[in-house]
Amino acid sequence: MNTRLQVEHPVTEMITGLDLVELMIRVAAGEKLPFTQKDVKREGWAIECRINAEDPLRGFLPSSGRLVRFLPPQEIAGAVRVDTGVHEGGEISIHYDPMIAKLVTHGADRDEAIRRMREALNALVIRGVSSNIAFQAALMRHPRFVAGRFDTGFIAEEYPKGFQPADLGHPRPLLLAATAAFARVRYIERAVRTTGQLAGHGRRVGSGWVVLLGRERYALELERVEGGYGIRFGGERHELKSDWRLGEPVFHGTWDGASVTLQLERRGLTYRVIHDGAQVDAIVMTARAAELLARMSEKAAPDLSRFLLSPMPGLLREVAVSPGLEVKAGEKLAVIEAMKMENILKADSDCVVDAVLAKAGDSVAVDQPILRFR
Repeated sequence: MNTRLQVEHPVTEMITGLDLVELMIRVAAGEKLPFTQKDVKREGWAIECRINAEDPLRGFLPSSGRLVRFLPPQEIAGAVRVDTGVHEGGEISIHYDPMIAKLVTHGADRDEAIRRMREALNALVIRGVSSNIAFQAALMRHPRFVAGRFDTGFIAEEYPKGFQPADLGHPRPLLLAATAAFARVRYIERAVRTTGQLAGHGRRVGSGWVVLLGRERYALELERVEGGYGIRFGGERHELKSDWRLGEPVFHGTWDGASVTLQLERRGLTYRVIHDGAQVDAIVMTARAAELLARMSEKAAPDLSRFLLSPMPGLLREVAVSPGLEVKAGEKLAVIEAMKMENILKADSDCVVDAVLAKAGDSVAVDQPILRFR
């Protein structure tokens, strides 16, 4: 018998209705258990996601920093539970375990527990540090996981090149495009009501909009309906309704009458939409603006191949090379300590060190240059 209290103890508590922590304290105080083994009943199914401050895009390396936003989903007795010890504005330190919260859902069966977990993950907002929410959400809709056909080799088999939300796709991209258009029209409708505008220079809010999701283009027609907008795309018509207001990070609404929860935020000229693990930065514009944008040349990304960048925030414990040193592929370059782990950074190929840009003992941020190569 393992007498330790496991991280997964809320799962046991959800299906038995017992408070294991209270029971352990009472037993430690000399009290007897108020029930026997045959009295313990298991009802339904529970599932737990550990929400960690780690970046699945970087091989689940730890992330640290300030929790700029932390909005857990609403707890529902017997259905949704959030165990956490952090708060908005708090710091996720490099010196401690990266777990932020335990998110637990319960249902009559496994399918219902998974469905509730999807909704809870969609409503869980974390900003300021990277988290594994997108990865957890992707698992909740992966066919193998949903079917229960998985083992400890699941991640290596399904994500051999690492986890990339951009590669996931989304079963309903039109929903993401429509949500971005919803936000854009709401923003413009508020802007045109600004007082003190010059007479004759008011803007008419049109009904036709083009939404760019990466390389995909959605030409939408929006019409006002009670509680939201009717969305026309090609021969399809849908209705997206919500009482969402500008600035709210969580978008609760209905899509053709079915409940949906997404995360939505305005980021300059784009609208970031997050749902079921997928994340898109949508550009919403008029048809004329989209035509002109198509004529613009793309800006090339900067070449960072000559630099060793820190893959995580942490303490630079060691710089193992010096300027002018020839390094072979696989040799150690530096060591970074973060959240009780030492991470050794090695050379990807043969190279010559040109300059050391950080010294042992420095605190480094994500993507901070440590070395420059010739």
